[in-house]
Amino acid sequence: MRIAVFGANGPTGRLVTGQALAAGHQVAAVTRQPDSFPLHHDRLEVVGADVLDPVAVDAAVAGRDAVLSALGVPAGKGPISTYSRGVANIVAAMEQHRVRRLAVVSSSGVAPRPYSDGGFLFNRVLLPCVTRVLGKTLYDDMRRMETLVRASGLDWTIVRPSGLYHLPSSTGYTLVEGHADGRFTARADLAASMLALLDDDRYLRTTVSVITTVDNPTLLRWIRREALAKR
Repeated sequence: MRIAVFGANGPTGRLVTGQALAAGHQVAAVTRQPDSFPLHHDRLEVVGADVLDPVAVDAAVAGRDAVLSALGVPAGKGPISTYSRGVANIVAAMEQHRVRRLAVVSSSGVAPRPYSDGGFLFNRVLLPCVTRVLGKTLYDDMRRMETLVRASGLDWTIVRPSGLYHLPSSTGYTLVEGHADGRFTARADLAASMLALLDDDRYLRTTVSVITTVDNPTLLRWIRREALAKR
């Protein structure tokens, strides 16, 4: 397939791009910083474009068979609109060029629920703090993004991972419609699940959750390596 990957220069976007190339696809890696993109391949086109620029997005989408959005911005108390504005441009371009298949990364934090293995600290303290205070503007914009995707006429899938962390390769991850009772998702599994969706019609126009069930970090290790590392 000819795939456009938005947010291609982020941790998940690079994995999506690499896995797609390994699977034999032609990939357009769309990034605001094309000169820093680390991957090279004869089936890879690195496209310099800002997802907030509708003209640039339109050009990046033209001629593709599918679009994967791995957009990501840091959480903060200030206004965030990258997800909703960016995906609005992607949807408009896909409709203009009759590109049907879309998968977008969202987050389990959009609809937070207690986890059976979370315990008091995670479920009653950390989760509300992250989703309602520290990341409120981020999750609000993800909700706007999801609303825009659902209102489109595309063959869309919204993918909600849990807390993201690094593993060297994908695992036997769990992908379910709706909510999954798991606190962590390896980025390699998130990337693999997005690519698998392109060949799977079971999850058209649905929201799915992807979780990793092996080699999960402890909560303390995840906070130290992932949450604090972003600051």
